[in-house]
Amino acid sequence: MSRAKSQGAAHLLMGVTIFLVLIGLLMIYSASSVSDYVHNADSAYHLKRQLSFLAIGAAAMFAGTRLDLRYSSRGAGLLRDPESLGWIIWGASVIGLLAVLVVGIGKWGAQRWILIGPIPIQPSEFAKLGCILTAAVLLAEWKRHEIDGGQLATRLALVMVPVIVLVMAQPDMGTTVSIVASIYLLCWLGDVSGRLLAAVAVSGGVLGGLMIWIEPYRFSRLMAFVDPWKDPKGDGFQIIQSLYAFGSGGITGVGLGLSKQKFFYLPAAHTDFIFAIIGEELGLIGTLLIAAAFGVMAYAGIRISLSAKNNFDRLLAGGLTAMIVTQAVMNMAAVTGLMPITGIPLPLVSYGGSSLIFTLACIGLVLGVARRSSGSTAVRAKSKRHEPDVTDITAVRTSKTRGSNSAVSVERRRNGRPYLSGIDGGKPPRRKRA
Repeated sequence: MSRAKSQGAAHLLMGVTIFLVLIGLLMIYSASSVSDYVHNADSAYHLKRQLSFLAIGAAAMFAGTRLDLRYSSRGAGLLRDPESLGWIIWGASVIGLLAVLVVGIGKWGAQRWILIGPIPIQPSEFAKLGCILTAAVLLAEWKRHEIDGGQLATRLALVMVPVIVLVMAQPDMGTTVSIVASIYLLCWLGDVSGRLLAAVAVSGGVLGGLMIWIEPYRFSRLMAFVDPWKDPKGDGFQIIQSLYAFGSGGITGVGLGLSKQKFFYLPAAHTDFIFAIIGEELGLIGTLLIAAAFGVMAYAGIRISLSAKNNFDRLLAGGLTAMIVTQAVMNMAAVTGLMPITGIPLPLVSYGGSSLIFTLACIGLVLGVARRSSGSTAVRAKSKRHEPDVTDITAVRTSKTRGSNSAVSVERRRNGRPYLSGIDGGKPPRRKRA
């Protein structure tokens, strides 16, 4: 892929990110203004907090674009070594997940946050990034034949199992599914055997079904998904209210700010179920715009991944893009009743500091891959112009000497000086075989 195409994909990703963030701010204010006025005497309470999170997330995204992560620079410092950075983020998130079980705060039956000062942090969000970074490094090592398949499987298990166990203990099966799906797609991008991936998918499906069966609240959610009207005031209440919101919106919506479901009918209106408020106020057109925006994000991320000049960058960009888009698809599917409720926010749109900061940081890392790809292209082009190699240039010119015609081949040495085989009588430099 050319440098221009890589830069174009980066601009497209940046544009769609800005669009989703702005839509998110607008809809967070609309969805939360009523409850904020009643509970906090400030209709913009959640909007102000989201703006502060956005400032931190923008800084994280900028830092991600400037990180010179290179697989070939392992041991060259934290800001260039993806393996060290990945393990540090992974280790910090595991410590955070352990802290959640001890001093965490809960909501709606799940204990997922810890307070750092006045700010609630959700460590499972950052565990996703740690898993993606370390898994990308391991897959790059495997593709370079530095480790074998058994070592790859063992180390991936070392990365995944502690995170999955701790996240499920919160309990948070939705985030667990998101992490597993992201690593699964990353392995697919890394050319892991299709038969092995199929076996993992079947095993994971059986294990997931068993976990739903043995846990009453998960089984209740599954039954509410199958028939929410069987318990309209209990487990089916939230999805029914969400469907009412979409039904009320129709094609064009009831109008921005005119939602009725946000008047304490729809729980989590500004977080997990903000897509339903979008459907009510902006209608089918608004929801299709959001879905199309994530489709554009997937396209741009894939283009950046394909433009990467090494396996690690390709896996990093592809894995992070897959994780964000997968989470978006899961949220939209749950809110529209196409899958059981998972408790996963809509990236960049839903209210939530951890989710917004984490997502913007991941987008920054993807943009960093695009920057490195464009930069490496420029460097190679410059080197070809100014540092010709003996294997690159063979110019043949025909000239007339005194009394005879002769062909003089002019070849370039590695130092750029001409080698005139027809004049000095020497042998031209031997070409290296590929």
